[in-house]
Formats: sequence, structure tokens, C-alpha cells
Amino acid sequence: MSTLRLLAPTHKPFLLKSSTVGHPLEHTIQLLKVSADTKNLRLGKMIHAHLIITNQATKDNIVQVNSLINLYAKCDQIMAARILFDGMRKRNVVSWGALMAGYFHNGLVLEVLRLFKTMISVDYMRPNEYIFATIISSCSDSGQIVEGWLCHGYALKSGLVFHQYVKNAIICMYSRRSDVKGAMSVWYEVPGLDVFSYNIIINGLLENGYPSEALEVLDRMVDECIVWDNVTYVTAFGLCSHLKDLRLGLQVHCRMFTTGVEYDGFVSSAIIDMYGKCGNILNARKVFNRLQTKNVVSWTAILAAYSQNGCFEEALNFFPEMEVDGLLPNEYTFAVLLNSCAGISALGHGKLLHARIKKSGFEDHIIVGNALINMYSKSGSIEAAHKVFLEMIYRDSITWSAMICGLSHHGLGREALVVFQEMLAAKECPHYVTFVGVLSACAHLGSVQEGFYYLNQLMKQTGIEPGVEHHTCIVGLLCKAGRLDEAENFMKSTPVKWDVVAWRTLLSACHVHQNYGLGKKVAELVLQMDPGDVGTYILLSNMYAKAKRWDGVVKIRKLMRERNVKKEPGASWIEIRNSIHVFVSEGKTHPESNQIYEKVQELLTMIRPMGYVPDIAAVFHDVEDEQKRDYVSYHSEKLAIAYGLMKTPSGAPIRVIKNLRMCVDCHSAVKLISKVTNRVIIVRDANRFHCFGDGGCSCADYW
Repeated sequence: MSTLRLLAPTHKPFLLKSSTVGHPLEHTIQLLKVSADTKNLRLGKMIHAHLIITNQATKDNIVQVNSLINLYAKCDQIMAARILFDGMRKRNVVSWGALMAGYFHNGLVLEVLRLFKTMISVDYMRPNEYIFATIISSCSDSGQIVEGWLCHGYALKSGLVFHQYVKNAIICMYSRRSDVKGAMSVWYEVPGLDVFSYNIIINGLLENGYPSEALEVLDRMVDECIVWDNVTYVTAFGLCSHLKDLRLGLQVHCRMFTTGVEYDGFVSSAIIDMYGKCGNILNARKVFNRLQTKNVVSWTAILAAYSQNGCFEEALNFFPEMEVDGLLPNEYTFAVLLNSCAGISALGHGKLLHARIKKSGFEDHIIVGNALINMYSKSGSIEAAHKVFLEMIYRDSITWSAMICGLSHHGLGREALVVFQEMLAAKECPHYVTFVGVLSACAHLGSVQEGFYYLNQLMKQTGIEPGVEHHTCIVGLLCKAGRLDEAENFMKSTPVKWDVVAWRTLLSACHVHQNYGLGKKVAELVLQMDPGDVGTYILLSNMYAKAKRWDGVVKIRKLMRERNVKKEPGASWIEIRNSIHVFVSEGKTHPESNQIYEKVQELLTMIRPMGYVPDIAAVFHDVEDEQKRDYVSYHSEKLAIAYGLMKTPSGAPIRVIKNLRMCVDCHSAVKLISKVTNRVIIVRDANRFHCFGDGGCSCADYW
């Protein structure tokens, strides 16, 4: 026993138990079990060595060898466990079960299935419920659907399905394989439900897109007074997040207080996520602030809550405090931060994050690559987005969709369709959002026949039901082709619940194509749906102004006053050396306003010989023409572009963000400014990206 004395005093209680002194085998088995359960490999090896030295180790002692197999399997020494197993002259069900569990927990699920086949065909042994639960879980993890069905059949015939472990494993298998019908049939038809059964089925229903059914199961769980565990609360909060049901979320949170469930990192993060997705950022922050221990998951959850509620700057400004706490971001944290940069087109900040991602080694994570594509696309650098796309080692359907939508939004319709064809060639299945980007690209190109092919044939072939977004793209497609009457008839004849966005698409086309009669009719319809839609009032007013119907302009302005609808002041911002400079139309709050105004006048003087004439048609009729010219001359985007030209190196692109739709005058002026200055000027307005270069624009003068 000299070797075992080395264990003192840590394991002294085991050595001094008088009940085990006369039973050295029981004593050894007990110590091996403790070593396995605590994953104390050093202790286990010492016991094994002691057995070998004292000639107590024998291949014929099944209980002893099973204990050693269990030890090595639980301590991730699966090869050592297998050597012991293969050396046994005789095995029992425990021998097989211990080794299978080891392979399963080490992720070697196919080896589990091979062992099972050997067990029943060579040793002619029948599995118990624990082994069978491991087998079914292995089928689930490895995607062996046919084997899973066969195991389900075996469980029914043998009666093993009535064991709770087995039943839960079968439900989980069907849920993970998206066979909701199969999971529900087992759940309903086989008696006996515990908290694990409920957790599995609720989570399975939620992940497979059945939130209403998941809510019904949760209600049943409450009715049957099943005691919830932490996993139940995480799942329930996830359901509230999916439904965006704040009332239900508050009820679940209150239940936690009354039942005294302990907060752990997963539950706390689920609560923060729920409040964030339900739009209650204040409660999300309160929960976060009360956490005694914060980890990267809870930090990422609160940053995501800010980002999801449009508080992009708050998310970016809050991030440094995470590092003060000594925590490093993971791939999900970086994805949230990049999406926050995308929300405010903070290209400089996004580039800094990209550099840090490279340094941290997260660049090859798909979620990070997708967020980088989104950030660069929405910040006006589609070339950088495409470079990230090309350099990605792994891509999923989100990657392809982000690239297609980014190209389409930048007016690069043909390039977007080329990427879509590459996606199909790569056998990546397009989804709902993919086709929004594809149909938007067709709309930009005016490819009517191609657009209808994707809508009516390819979408159905891929099993995607066209939604209102896809049909709105078709309306835009017909409008771009100048077929406004067809667009109106398409909207009337298609059984779709059209929203304000769809009708405003037709209204914008009426403005571009100067079809004021139809435009007035559509505008009245939109204002019935949403009396507070400022953009519709402005478009209708501009149409009246261009038709020199000043009585109509007065009527619209009066209507806006009566309904207390106020036009949002035009604002543009530009990022120079990581600082954001904001400009409002005719504003003079910037410290360098005088120089900026002089630069605007200089630019306008340069483009007048090229044919520029201020477009004052939509300006209020009750002011002089000179005042009208001054009004359009100092729109916010002109001020921002002038400042960008003053402060950036020659040849560098200018990127400006605008909160409203770009006006016709600014659009005409910026096209010519891009030519005389030999600059690429990118303006992201409320509708789309405009990439100006060499006197032209990527929108082809249609927006």
C-alpha cells in the first residue's frame, strides 16, 4: 500500500473507512469511481499502477476492468479504455456501455454505432436503456437518419422506449433532424414526461419555426406543474425573444423570482437577450448591471441588445468597458460590433475592428466574415466587402446572400446575379433573403422576364414561398421598366397583403416617370394606411410643384400642419480620421462653415460650364428664384462632400450618409462634381447607395 500513501491527506477518508478495510476490491472500485467522477486522471493512474505492481490487475475481473474503462473514458483517454476493452476475455453490458459513452463524449459517434453492431452481432448482448440512449444520440449527432429510424423501431419492439432516457433521446433525434411530426408523435404517444422531455420539445419546435406550438407546450408544462430547471428558463426566454412578447417575458422573469432559481451565465444572458429583442433596453441593462460575475456571453448579449434597438453608438462606446473588466471578445462579440458599425456606416471604426479581428485570429469564423461583408457593404465600400467574400475559406447561405444583397444595393445588378449563379453552382441552397437580393438586382437592371422567372419558377423549385418583399421587388422591376400600369394591376391582382413600402415604391416611380395622376391616387392610398408617413407627403408635394400645381403644394403643407406631421430636417454626415462631422441643410454650426460654403460655391462655379442648372422646380413657390437657388445650393450632402474634398487626400473616395432621399438637384450636381474633381463619391441616402464617378451614378438616375 506504499503507493496509496502518496494520496494522503486528500483521500485519507477512503483509506480509513473500516467498512472497506477487509474488502480491498470494493475499496479499489470505490476509488476508481471517485477518480472517474472527478476526472482525476492522476489518481486513477496511480490506482491502476498499484494494481499492476501488486499483481491484482486481471483481465478476468470484469468489475475491476469496467471501472478502469469508465475512468479512462471519462478522462478523455479513449485509446487506453479501448485497449483494456479489447483485452477482456469476457464482457458484460456495462463494459460496452462504458466504452460507448466514452466514444460519444469524445465526439466519435460513428465508432459508437460500429460498437453497437458488434455488440449485438458478435457478443449477442441486448442493450439496456442507458446504452440505447447513447446509440440514439449518436444517430442524431452523426445524421444517420435511417439508423435512427431502425433504432426507434427496436426500442418500440423491446419496450426500451418506455424508459425516460430513451424516449427523450428519440424526441431529441427527431427534433434535431427537423422532423417535428416524428418528435411530437413520440412525445404524445409514449407515456411519461419529465422536465427534460418538455425542454427538448419546446426547443425543437422553436428551432424548427413553430413558436405558437412551442407556446402551447409551455402552457401545458405550467398546467401540469412541472418544476422548471435552468434549461427551461433559457428556452422560455428564447421563445419570448422569438415572439417579441415582452408581457410573456416579464411573466417568466417574475416566475424566476418566485421559484428562487439561481442565475447562471446562460440564464442571465437569455434574460438580457429577451429584453433586447422585445425592445426594452432599460431592463436589459438593469439585469446586466446586477450580475455579480460577467462573462463574454453576458457582455455580448448586452451589446447585441443595444445594437438590435438601433443604439449603435452606445454599443460601440460601451465595448471598451468590457476590456476594462479584463474580458476578451469572441467571434460573436465582434459580429455584434461590426453590425453596429454597419448601422451607422462607421467605416473607420469597422476597419479598426477588422484589423483587431485579424490579430485575434477570428477572421476565418463564418459569422465574423458575414458581419464584415455586411459592415463594408453598408458603409459604402463594396470592393472591400467583395475582397472579404473572396478570401473566406468557408461560406454559408448567409455569406452568399449578404454579398448578393450588398452588390444589388450598390446598383451592381449584373454582378449580383453572377454571384447568385456561382452560389447555385456551389450547391448552396438560397433562402428567403437571397431572393430579395436577386429580385432587387433584376429590378435595378429592368430585367422583367428574368425577374418573373426567379419569382414564379426558381423560388418554387427551392421550396420558398414568395413574400411581400419579393412581390415588392417585382413592383419595383415593372416600375423601372416604365410599366406603371402593369405594376398597379400586378398589385391589384396578386393576393398579397401589401404594405406601405410596396405602395411607396409605385409612388416613387410615378414621381420619376412624371405620372402625376396615378401618383396622386397612390399617395392618397398610402396616407390612408399611414397618415404619418412623411415621405409620402414630400413626394406628393414635389409632384405638385413639378406640375406647377401650387395649390396642391399649399394643400399638402396645410394637411401636414393639421396632422402635426413634421418634415425631418435634411442631415448628412461624413467620417474624417475617425471623427464624424454632421451637416444640416443651410447649417452654419460647423467650426469651418465659412470655408465649406466657399468650397461649395467654387464647385458649383466649376460645373456650370458643364451644363449644371440648379433644379428649383420642387422648391416652395412663394420665394424668389435667387433664394430658391441658395436653398438648393447648401443642402446637407453638398456641404458634407465639400468638406470631404477639403480634408481627404487627392484620389481618396468620399463617403457620405444622408437621412433623407437625395434630391434631384444634388444628384445632378454631384455627378458633375465627381467628374471635375476626378473623385469617386458614394452617398448612402434613405433609399439606396449612389456611387458617383466620372459624371455618372450607379443608380442610372432612377431612385
